[in-house]
Amino acid sequence: MRQFFKVKENVSLAPLTTLRIGGAARFFVTAVTESQVAAAVEFAAKNNLDLFVLGGGSNVLVSDRGFDGLVLQIGLLGVESFEFLVPSSELRGDSNAELGTRNAKLIKVGAGEDWDEFVENCVKERLSGVECLSGIPGLVGGTPVQNVGAYGQEVSETIVAVRCLDRTNGKIVTLTNADCGFTYRTSIFNSTHRERYIVLAVTFRLVENGPPKIAYPELERAVEMPASLSGVRDAVLRIRGKKSMLIDPRDPNSKSVGSFFKNPIVELEKLKEIQIAFPSVPYFEFGEMVKIPAAWLIEKADFSKGFTLGNAGISENHTLALINRGKSTAAEIIDLKDMIQAGVEARFGITLCPEPVFVGFDA
Repeated sequence: MRQFFKVKENVSLAPLTTLRIGGAARFFVTAVTESQVAAAVEFAAKNNLDLFVLGGGSNVLVSDRGFDGLVLQIGLLGVESFEFLVPSSELRGDSNAELGTRNAKLIKVGAGEDWDEFVENCVKERLSGVECLSGIPGLVGGTPVQNVGAYGQEVSETIVAVRCLDRTNGKIVTLTNADCGFTYRTSIFNSTHRERYIVLAVTFRLVENGPPKIAYPELERAVEMPASLSGVRDAVLRIRGKKSMLIDPRDPNSKSVGSFFKNPIVELEKLKEIQIAFPSVPYFEFGEMVKIPAAWLIEKADFSKGFTLGNAGISENHTLALINRGKSTAAEIIDLKDMIQAGVEARFGITLCPEPVFVGFDA
């Protein structure tokens, strides 16, 4: 049965994003059921409108002229779970033999649920698997799109299935973890099948009373031992807070999309080339390649914390965060992005790739 929805016109998008930047959507719909999502997609197709799917607005930069199409805001809620047993051989930790068989839960979460509230509830219920992802703004539906990760943990480690609307045929499909093609900050949703699927719900596999994951040096230094899920969450929130990576209306440095650039993955030859001038360059092994922190590259290209360009700037607390200093336009953020990319390219021969989605810009 087709469900009706209200189509609004000329809705300002800036208040719906963490950057607080951007023009208006020509048309705007909030869908709270799967039928409404399908109907909105049909409405856009019938009226020959471009469609943009908006979640929590934490990873988007909207152009100053806005979006001349239909913005579909996902508001699907609900959390369902059921238990099953996980053998010790599948559990994390150095003492799997001592862990025994544990209960695990499959938790199906609506795409419109707040991500950090979900993580907080998991920690309270002593379910391990997402604790390092505390404090990340946005909605659950956005997490598989860019394979959200932080402090050594990614959602791809616990995602079992993603329920989607396939825009090519209007059918609802369930994609397995393998179907999603997860790699570093990437999935089919933002690469090979970009704009094909709309995420409706995500199913996670979490372990009851499982050990927290501590695989990131900064987190290891910050957490109190013996480590617990709640202790890891608290440590992550402290770290993110010091970097202004928690959304806080009182903190001007928090008007950002979080990390604006991905950490580049380069060949070993490039690392050796950089080491000639910078023997202590930080890096992380990534298969046969290495990952170099984008923040380090930016700083060595002479863009320090607090750098400003008009009303845009780099956070005073985190080099990777480009911020709206109060009245920034999208054009100013783009100018700053371009300047940083050009500086890093000139200094190291590395092209930094942005993380956020750009909405309403020319292709």
